Amino acid sequence: MNRLKSVALAAAALCVGIAPALAQEVTLRVHHFLPAPAPVPKNFITPWAEKVMEESDGRIKVEVYPSMQLGGGPPALFDQARDGVVDIVWTLPGYTPGRFPGTEAFELPFMPAKAEATSQAFWDFYEKYLTEEFKDVHPIALHVHGPGLLHVKGDGVSKLEDMKGLKLRGPTRQTNALLNALGATPVGMPVPAMPEALSKGVIDGTVVPWEVTTPLKVAELVGSHTDFEGPRGLYTATFVFAMNKAKYDSLPDDLKAVIDANSGREMSKWVGRVMDEGDAPGLVAAENAGNTIRKLPEDEVARWKAAADPVVEAWVAEVTEKGYDGAAMVEDAKAMISKYADAN
Repeated sequence: MNRLKSVALAAAALCVGIAPALAQEVTLRVHHFLPAPAPVPKNFITPWAEKVMEESDGRIKVEVYPSMQLGGGPPALFDQARDGVVDIVWTLPGYTPGRFPGTEAFELPFMPAKAEATSQAFWDFYEKYLTEEFKDVHPIALHVHGPGLLHVKGDGVSKLEDMKGLKLRGPTRQTNALLNALGATPVGMPVPAMPEALSKGVIDGTVVPWEVTTPLKVAELVGSHTDFEGPRGLYTATFVFAMNKAKYDSLPDDLKAVIDANSGREMSKWVGRVMDEGDAPGLVAAENAGNTIRKLPEDEVARWKAAADPVVEAWVAEVTEKGYDGAAMVEDAKAMISKYADAN
């Protein structure tokens, strides 16, 4: 009897030793470029991290590092995730111009609806066209911001001719091509550099959604804001929330399942909705600052669309030469966006 008891105790001790190994714990470091109080960090990245920690019963620990606290500039973020310098990043493919040509279909002129609808469409577009472009990382969400608009010093822009000669910050290659086609001089820079460039007169204005104007206090640096009538905005930029591939592959199946449950179209929809909700405070801040806020009528918007058509044609020709079906991608992007936008 004593011998059986000893065997049982030894087996129990062995099980205790095995349990920690089975219950693997991991830490994921998330790196991004905006201050922690900005809408996406506050209302998506942090809640996402908390959700993952809770659903993993604390076995996944997520540490979030805003404002490039782990070093480098915003254009380095994608490679930090690819190379395992950090585990997860939130960034713009457009910060590395020409590297993700397929994503630019969603950045073409007058393509986007609201961010929640367009972000769901962008995830669908990724699954059909962009898996090769993002093969070096494990995407968690792909999304866009709300329809972008013009924020300009002084009287600003009330007609197409007012764009001539303006130095305007643009976020991506296609947005810069659009600004050039509209008569402005595009100045490419990551969004954190924009307030200083405005205050020092390096640029006359910027294109961003309302959402980002609040944390960067854009309303205090410009005098006018120009939006556009119609169901589609002037432009948008694409974003990726992605994980180091080797880190994901190293997770045990049950922790992979936690990440999988917090990835995909629904996460893209969530962050898109956060972008849309973040637009409202930006508009209020501009109103409180006494700035001029205008929305160009549809007949004037038609002139802008005509001026922008060559940008779309040039993109289709360029990516078709690289082996993409550019024309089909544009039509699919429009159809996918309409699917979600028209359902609301």
